[in-house]
Amino acid sequence: MLPQKHAEEAAIAADGITILDQEPGGAKEGDAEPSAGFSLKSLLWHGGSSWDAWFSCASNQVAQVLLTLPYSFSQLGMVSGVILQLFYGFMGSWTAYLTSVLYVEYRTRKEKDNVSFTNHVIQWFEVLDGLLGPYWKAAGLAFNCTFLLFGSVIQLIACASNIYYINDQFDKRTWTYIFGACCATTVFIPSFHNYRIWSFLGLGMTTYTAWYLTIAAAVHGQVEGVTHSGPKKPVLYFTGATNILYTFGGHAVTVEIMHAMWKPRKFNYIYLLATLYVFTLTLPSAAFMYWAFGDELLSHSNAFSLLPKSRWRDAAVILMLIHQFITFGFACTPLYFVWEKVIGMHDTKSMCLRAIVRLPIVMPIWFLAIIFPFFGPINSAVGALLVSFTVYIIPALAHIITYWTWSSRQNAAEKPPFFLPSWTAMFLVDSFIIGWVLVVGFGLGGWASMTNFIRQIDTFGLFAKCYQCPKPHPEPALAPEHH
Repeated sequence: MLPQKHAEEAAIAADGITILDQEPGGAKEGDAEPSAGFSLKSLLWHGGSSWDAWFSCASNQVAQVLLTLPYSFSQLGMVSGVILQLFYGFMGSWTAYLTSVLYVEYRTRKEKDNVSFTNHVIQWFEVLDGLLGPYWKAAGLAFNCTFLLFGSVIQLIACASNIYYINDQFDKRTWTYIFGACCATTVFIPSFHNYRIWSFLGLGMTTYTAWYLTIAAAVHGQVEGVTHSGPKKPVLYFTGATNILYTFGGHAVTVEIMHAMWKPRKFNYIYLLATLYVFTLTLPSAAFMYWAFGDELLSHSNAFSLLPKSRWRDAAVILMLIHQFITFGFACTPLYFVWEKVIGMHDTKSMCLRAIVRLPIVMPIWFLAIIFPFFGPINSAVGALLVSFTVYIIPALAHIITYWTWSSRQNAAEKPPFFLPSWTAMFLVDSFIIGWVLVVGFGLGGWASMTNFIRQIDTFGLFAKCYQCPKPHPEPALAPEHH
């Protein structure tokens, strides 16, 4: 067992908030924030402010996908690439807002019934269960966990893909083994309270990488004979579109991030503000890379592969590796929570014991990253088949059903936002999102991304040793000896 002091810290880290505002005329918001006294551990470790949430959302939204967006632009063309980034960015911000509203509704109802969440992290499937029943809980659990599982797989694949551009002494599969072991150490991070310093550093690393891609592409200039023929095939177009759908669908951990806040009602517009910052990273980097390399990106899903080796590129690769480790932890932590609840270990105060029981979650992620090492195509497949429901369709549909009756709207813990004050207008926006994502994201995107994914398997095979690695130059033949 840990000493008592460490046990108390683990309990604080796992704990959420105390009391939400209850409108109208509810109790004053409880303040679970640490005392004002300066503590280095508190400064670096115990995060729960609005700024912590903003850094978590912005840092988690773009990691390795930053390197695949130029690839998506080559599939979509410049105009569609920019428009779809803006479109899905604002759509994702809206459904993140809906998720936060449903969390507050669930939390308020439970606290009216004197339910305590000490040492319990609320998750999305529990919100759906409390508001809409067990069938919704099952759907939320299945889609969310599968998405987070493959999101973690993608981070491992990206780690191996990136490090290969610095050190190609090992093939990408070997690097996947190595980074799988490194990422397994995230089992020791208790909860999203404890990502304060990591979120801050992660966003700085992504910012450096995005501007490196932008400046490097501008300095490099257009390659000789560059062509910009996209879009030219429906399969490629909708594959690229679903990758962008995936890019701005990073809020499968919204509920956990909210729960880690001292005052979660301040979350309302945090995701939107994070998205606006992310636009300053994704739009310039993808546009300049596509301008410089054009159709060459169609066979290079990792943007690093086209830029010349330099100290600047090596620095970007190393920073992205660290950030992918952080993002792996972001994606895995909700899975750790679910597994702890299944086996009855979620409320234990021993972090060492919790770390041990979390390890079985890392094993299948490690294995899947070795089976399917397809960097860009797997993003699109996950976007179409999982993100479409987890992030867009389920929150919008759940919001409509939760507030469908007049009494539920009258007693709502959160009223419609000032910029869309009508419930009818909110429901119309929700319905548009459901229809659009169901047809374009899941339907057309699912067809295109799975077609592309199957082609990668046919071309490279499962357990590919080194996906999209440059072919070695053949050894020159020895001149025959003359006797």
